Amino acid sequence: MKRVAIAERSNWRDRAAEAGFRFHTIDGAPYWDESAYYAFTLRQIENDIEDPSAELHAMALDLVGEVVGSEALMAQLAIPEAFRDWIAESWRRRDPHLYGRLDFAYDGNGPAKLYELNYDTPTSLYEASFFQWQWLEDQRNRGVLPQQADQFNSIHETLVERFAELTSRLPPPLYFSAVGESEEDQGTVAYLRDCAAQAGLHAAAIAIEDIGLSADGRFTDLDDVVIGSLFKLYPLEDLMREEFGAALPRSGVQLLEPAWKAVLSNKGILPLLWQRHRGHPNLLECYFDDGSALPAGWVRKPLHSREGANVAMHMSDGSWQESEGPYTGPSIRQAFHALPVFDGNYPLVGSWVVGDRACGVGIREDNSRITRDSARFVPHAIIDDAPQGTTRIYL
Repeated sequence: MKRVAIAERSNWRDRAAEAGFRFHTIDGAPYWDESAYYAFTLRQIENDIEDPSAELHAMALDLVGEVVGSEALMAQLAIPEAFRDWIAESWRRRDPHLYGRLDFAYDGNGPAKLYELNYDTPTSLYEASFFQWQWLEDQRNRGVLPQQADQFNSIHETLVERFAELTSRLPPPLYFSAVGESEEDQGTVAYLRDCAAQAGLHAAAIAIEDIGLSADGRFTDLDDVVIGSLFKLYPLEDLMREEFGAALPRSGVQLLEPAWKAVLSNKGILPLLWQRHRGHPNLLECYFDDGSALPAGWVRKPLHSREGANVAMHMSDGSWQESEGPYTGPSIRQAFHALPVFDGNYPLVGSWVVGDRACGVGIREDNSRITRDSARFVPHAIIDDAPQGTTRIYL
């Protein structure tokens, strides 16, 4: 794994405009950064990222049934009592799911270490799936990267295939929703809606703040049409705290991601994974926060924190780093494991799972050990490092 400086495409902003990628710059700061890329070998991708992602995903799914069958575990995850039966029933029906992202610390050597699961509203999808692939094709066509350069990236094709599988499982009409004023979220939702259309699954769009509630407790669009299925790029734990959220269990709406993802989008899943798979090479030692410190450093995260907010990091050398944010309540403590540093940049590897298939990565890097919402997206490539004249056969 290397961070390699590379010339930007002179027309990348035009390419972004053509592709509808309008959030490449956020609040005047670069979000998309193609002044460098991360180079991997195929072995690193297959052995250290793809295979562990599939295994950890299966381990996490195995935990859902245990959690929803236990009032004690649901309470430990701070899931509101009024929603527990609804979440449990969603799992018993096996309501269909779409995607998730596992975040890893990885430097090219040794096992990747799981920081957390983003299984309800994972972001950076469009740029991982589409725009970094376009970058790779352009750089190969220009001779800047070798023709055999590749990417761990079948995210788009797998999304279309998954939507095709969901066609008969989502009651119509289907709507895609996000906060109306969030350009990034609206861009992600528009991309997913296009993927669904390519699979023959046509849907409408609605801002989440425009969704109404009928007199009989069903969610409706602006024309009072009852919503059958709703893809919502909006945290489920936030919905459950809001006034309209009280109607969710009896509304009859099919959510995507489903209600049972409330278990896996909760950082409490990390200590539960450690308890059941203690010593697993891809897991970090982790416990529910009781105020005691882990040896050699720890990181405290609220159960529902996002985008690096409200993280307290006590490093192995005794130094501290903290981030501000709005999240309070119960927390976990995870053993400190530093992100690698490449030229002063701290990359976090996001491994995408669509359906139940690990199918690609996206890398966000920050100037800080804590990956915040201001982190940049940097593309990657698989560069075969075999000497000339050497033939490799991958099985």
